This record gives sequence, C-alpha cells and structure tokens, in this order.
Amino acid sequence: MKVVIIKYNAGNIQSVKFALNRIGIEPIITDSPNEIQSADKVIFPGVGEASSAMKYLNDKGLNKIIPNLKQPVIGICLGMQLMCKRSEEGNTDCLGIFDQQVLKFKGDVKVPQVGWNNIYNLKSPLFKNITENEFQYFVHGYYVGKSENAIATTNYITEYSSALQKGNFYGVQFHPEKSAEAGEQLLKNFIEL
Repeated sequence: MKVVIIKYNAGNIQSVKFALNRIGIEPIITDSPNEIQSADKVIFPGVGEASSAMKYLNDKGLNKIIPNLKQPVIGICLGMQLMCKRSEEGNTDCLGIFDQQVLKFKGDVKVPQVGWNNIYNLKSPLFKNITENEFQYFVHGYYVGKSENAIATTNYITEYSSALQKGNFYGVQFHPEKSAEAGEQLLKNFIEL
C-alpha cells in the first residue's frame, strides 16, 4: 500500500512518519502531484501558519490537486483547517473542501489550547475501537465551529468540530501521532478505510 504524506512547510511531518512506522507503514513524503495522485492513502499534516502554508500549496499547484483526490485523505490540525473554506489566521482563502470558516479562539483562557482533551459524538469508521470521550492531544489557537460535517466534537471555550468528514476527505484537529494508543488506533483505522 502506498501512503503519502504531503510535504509542505508544516512542522509535524517527521512525527507523523514515525507514528506510521510504529504501525508498520513506510510512507513517502512528497510534494509531487503525480506521487500524491497515485497514492492509496494521503495524509495532509500540519503545524504552522495558514497563509504561509497556503502560499506553498498554491506555488506547487497542490491547491488544485488536493481537493480533487479520490482516495481517502486525512488532514491533521492545520491540515484539517486548510481543507476548510477560509481561515481567520492571516485572513487566508483555503482549499474549500469543507464549507467552513476557521475561527480564532476568543476569551480569557489560555490560547492556544495545548494538551489532552476529550472527543465525543463520534460518528465514523475512523473511530472504530475508540471509545466515546477518549482523550486526544491538541495544540491549536484556531478552530472549526459546529458543522454538519462534524464526526467528533470537543469543548474548549466553546463546543467545536474536532473531526470532519465529507466523502473521502477526513480532518482531525488533534494530533493522532502524539495521542498514544487512541491516536495509533485512529491512524490504523484510516489506513484500513
């Protein structure tokens, strides 16, 4: 099976690669449109800033490739946010796969949210063998509000969509590569989709 991690200026590519290695997958890390299009599974990771990430994707033509992929694709953290329509981070137009705005957390609590939080209202084979209210690891200052595409919900300041799905596209706001057994299970589930 050919698993591709999309290479762009995102900070968690190596940790995603090591997490996949732990479940027996040797991914290809690439920004080549041909490699991405010919993959069985595509992982779109992300730690970074929306506008500079979109600039890289636009410069490489990946803004045209990613939304038209037919195989299972999962966006992680910034990867999920970039799959939405627009982000308040840098007022950035994103890929538009999910018809959602990415919003900045507001309030007098610590931003970004860093650490473990639970996910609930789980609604997808992506969460097979993951229990309701399972904890996952989050690091983010922006979020996607409640959505008809939500397949998991989390509460931090407000209830928000911590995972999305539309057809073959999945997104998770948390970091499965840093979420111990529950995160490893989610990556296995994605590979088995």
